[in-house]
Amino acid sequence: MTSTGTIGTRVLGAATLVALAITAVMALVVSPPDVVQGDAVRLLYLHVPTAWVAMYLSFGITTLASALYLWRRTRSRFWDLVAGASAEIGVVFIGLTLVVGSIWGRATWGVWWTWDARLTATAVLFVLYAGYLALRRVPADPQVRGQRAAIAALAAFVDVPIVHYAVEWWRTLHQSATFLDEKRLTDPTIHGSMAWTLVVGVVAFTLLYAWLLAHRFRVGWLADRLEDEGLERALAERRAEAELEEV
Repeated sequence: MTSTGTIGTRVLGAATLVALAITAVMALVVSPPDVVQGDAVRLLYLHVPTAWVAMYLSFGITTLASALYLWRRTRSRFWDLVAGASAEIGVVFIGLTLVVGSIWGRATWGVWWTWDARLTATAVLFVLYAGYLALRRVPADPQVRGQRAAIAALAAFVDVPIVHYAVEWWRTLHQSATFLDEKRLTDPTIHGSMAWTLVVGVVAFTLLYAWLLAHRFRVGWLADRLEDEGLERALAERRAEAELEEV
């Protein structure tokens, strides 16, 4: 059995565990409760990092890799595999974003779900990329499958800026960005240990994404090789059968 781990991924995995542990301690012990939300604010340290990994990092990498696959000069099976691996991670994390956001909404708004502009756009984003992953599994020639999946990925990413700016374009229950907004980089709405906890959490989840991507890409690459070898074996067997029939 071929291992999907290397020295680099093991070091990355160890760094990820340390960063996640520090995040947990800072979120549960060091960071104080909010004046208004109380301890419910601690969900922020999970909600924001998962949203960052899903919408901006995972789907951003999927979009970039898809564009590179569609461009003839850079077209490579490598980019198609990166796009698919990153999208799978993104779908998991956008699902976590919705679940954690729903729990947080129940604690602050009193309801598990409301058809708020940002929440609805995020749910649509989940469906779009779940559809992208389903499209990748439709049987077809690898190049044709890669091209149509890349086009679908580029189309799905259009929803990301809609999610990002939903709180500005429409009246919404969802609060404005606390951290992941160009207007808040120099003037964040949180400070002190709460801000540092959020920063550490984003770093920790970024490391987790990198670790997951390395392993998922490796698994996809091995599966791709196995598929190619199976096809070559089937063709060889068919040629051998044809030669026997001629004899």
